[in-house]
Amino acid sequence: MKKILGAISPSGWQSISRLGIALAVAFLLGLMFGRVALALAITFGIYSLVQLWNVLRVEYWLRYRRVEAPPDISGVWGEVVTIISRIYRRKQFHRARVRELLREFRRLTAAMPEGAVLLGPEHEILWFNAHAGEWLGLRRKRDVGIRIENLVRHPTFVEYLRSGHPSEGAIVQDLETDRWLAFNLVRTGTTERQLLMIRDVSQEQQLQSMRKDFVANASHELRSPLTVISGYLDALAEDGNMDPAWNTPVQEMRRQAERMRTIIKDLLELSKLESGEHTQDDQPVDMAGMLTLLRKEVMALEQHPRDVRLQLESNALLKGVESELHSVASNLISNAVKYTPPDGEIELRWWTDESGAHLSVRDTGIGIAEEHIPRLTERFYRVDPGRARSMGGSGLGLAIVKHALQRHDATLEIKSKEGAGSTFTCHFPSDRVVQRSTGALATA
Repeated sequence: MKKILGAISPSGWQSISRLGIALAVAFLLGLMFGRVALALAITFGIYSLVQLWNVLRVEYWLRYRRVEAPPDISGVWGEVVTIISRIYRRKQFHRARVRELLREFRRLTAAMPEGAVLLGPEHEILWFNAHAGEWLGLRRKRDVGIRIENLVRHPTFVEYLRSGHPSEGAIVQDLETDRWLAFNLVRTGTTERQLLMIRDVSQEQQLQSMRKDFVANASHELRSPLTVISGYLDALAEDGNMDPAWNTPVQEMRRQAERMRTIIKDLLELSKLESGEHTQDDQPVDMAGMLTLLRKEVMALEQHPRDVRLQLESNALLKGVESELHSVASNLISNAVKYTPPDGEIELRWWTDESGAHLSVRDTGIGIAEEHIPRLTERFYRVDPGRARSMGGSGLGLAIVKHALQRHDATLEIKSKEGAGSTFTCHFPSDRVVQRSTGALATA
């Protein structure tokens, strides 16, 4: 009550004062004529009629305020009309501002080189710009309100829209126009609205395809002459009549030829993985047995870290292509051996849990600076080019690991600290784990 009384405006107090004066005058007149009740009733009746007339005027103005001027009323109703006019003007200002922002947004989206589609909670199309309409063949009157999966039916896109993986988006090819489109879904934390960004990556895909074809063809063409050169070098090395002064150059040429053969082999393997062609069916692979053999190979090397441990916490099999999984494990272990000093240690670990299967290779080697980690899986990328070449590295091992893992729906996690070693962990989904009867777990 006090709060309401304290908020009464001067116009309100003026109306209250007028009513009080009118009632006082009516009371005095009623005393003079002996009709107090009648005088007060007449006064209240007249006051009610005046208020009713003011209400009707305000109601009429609210209904036709677009064409009618505000009524000229004093007192409380005048204050009400003023407040309503102020609110209406503010509303008009904000509406005009929103309308201008919407026009600006439409101009900006029309000028964007990317396509944009606004999706609802069920992936229904709410809005799209011109580029998205052109690339996806959308029409506003026909397609707004329809789920986008019903219009873009590429399996890769549908799976990405459902799961949101991979995080970098999905790239699909329009077979009718031979255009490559990259889709990236922008989520705001709620499922009410989602923005689907679309880019035309046809040129990038064509360049990448040309690069892959060139690398594959060049590797094939180089393999034959390199075989001939290596053959002659081997024959020279075994020739007892050769001048001893040539022994060192010939051995160096053989070493470089072997390094080139390794690079060509890795390039061919990487080209095969990047092509996406599955030449073999997935079969259950004994990862525990594979890691055991790889450890034995490391221990048989002339130079290897002092301690190479094998921790097998599961005897589960992994569904996949054995040659590709072997390439993943051998490349990770080979890197660990190259960059770990003789007094260091390497730990190989294989385990499974609710999220799937995991393979990790941990070493106590030189480690990797944090800024290099995101680029480690790029082909030919080396943290220390001079050191990598002296060790015979091709710079393709982790690129092969990345593409082989992608073919097995797996991911690579890299943790490293410069001077303190590295840990490379492969995470495989649970649907690739094949359990078998319980057996002894090995620890070496």
